[in-house]
Amino acid sequence: MAENQQDVCSTPVTPDLRPETLTDHLDRLFRAAWALCGKREDAEDLVQETFAQVLKKRRVIASDQDALPYLLRALRNTYVSGLRGKGNRAQSIPLEDASSQLVAGPGTSPVAMTEAREVFALIASLPDDYRDAVVAVDVVGLSYAEAATAFDVPLGTVMSRLYRGRSRVATAAGP
Repeated sequence: MAENQQDVCSTPVTPDLRPETLTDHLDRLFRAAWALCGKREDAEDLVQETFAQVLKKRRVIASDQDALPYLLRALRNTYVSGLRGKGNRAQSIPLEDASSQLVAGPGTSPVAMTEAREVFALIASLPDDYRDAVVAVDVVGLSYAEAATAFDVPLGTVMSRLYRGRSRVATAAGP
């Protein structure tokens, strides 16, 4: 009987993805969604839909540190799934009021906000593989290793896609 108790106690416990921890990653996921979609309104919808999908059933992750890569992958999968049915939905139109409040704080200049919008639009126009790497590393802030794990690709692949994606954004943005 004592052996069975030891076996039960030695089993590693994997943490649940708790709903209250989702808000810890809201800003990063919103920036990632904006970079994927190219529009603020679509990004808000994408984050909301991702949270709805994640909260539908109990999720178990490897550790608390793995929550962000997991959520980024869920965001990307929700985005790709949404593209399949995009022809059946009405297109959103951008709203002018309060859009700058979500991009930057009150001390940010209008020029910087405009540049940020342009960069997000350029990132959104990248090919999928390059966009995913740029969003994961530069927008969300994952390490190269975390991005490789999130997309299930080798580390070198993330590095090359990131280089090519950054180069395309820099070329399109100009001097």
